[in-house]
Amino acid sequence: MPYAAAVITVSDRSSRGEREDLSGPIAVAALHEAGFVCDEPIVIPDGADEVEAAIRAALTDGIRVIVTTGGTGVGPRDETPEGADRLITRRIPGIAEELRRRATAEKPAGMLSRGIAGIAEGAFVVNLPGAPAAVEAGMPVIVGVAAHVLGQLQGADHRHAGHHEDETR
Repeated sequence: MPYAAAVITVSDRSSRGEREDLSGPIAVAALHEAGFVCDEPIVIPDGADEVEAAIRAALTDGIRVIVTTGGTGVGPRDETPEGADRLITRRIPGIAEELRRRATAEKPAGMLSRGIAGIAEGAFVVNLPGAPAAVEAGMPVIVGVAAHVLGQLQGADHRHAGHHEDETR
């Protein structure tokens, strides 16, 4: 059965209808293409409390992969990592580092992303910057490891990275 995923777009302007959400749909399309079940993006205002509440709601709904876009920079309202950090119990720094590396390859400001990745209540949570190019660059990383991360959380044999957990020797 495919895993359930959710995309949360964090943007004051998009939440007020002042700007179209261009990043969320890119993430949703990548998740669909990778075989995840995912509804349209949830658009919320910036702020740690809003991010925490949206991630908590997704966890309550049984979502196993949660991708946020936006709010990872250094602006006064960019608090997505702080909201996610309230729920993440085990960080996976290598994923966040690779996402920053790829975003920086797109444009130098990518290194300003403070996004984190990790595990929250048995789900895989990842913060992406809000720029569509950063989401396009980052989603292959996320979908490339998501099933493996979830398999490990369920106790699957991790010696066969990249192989489906139902494969036998």
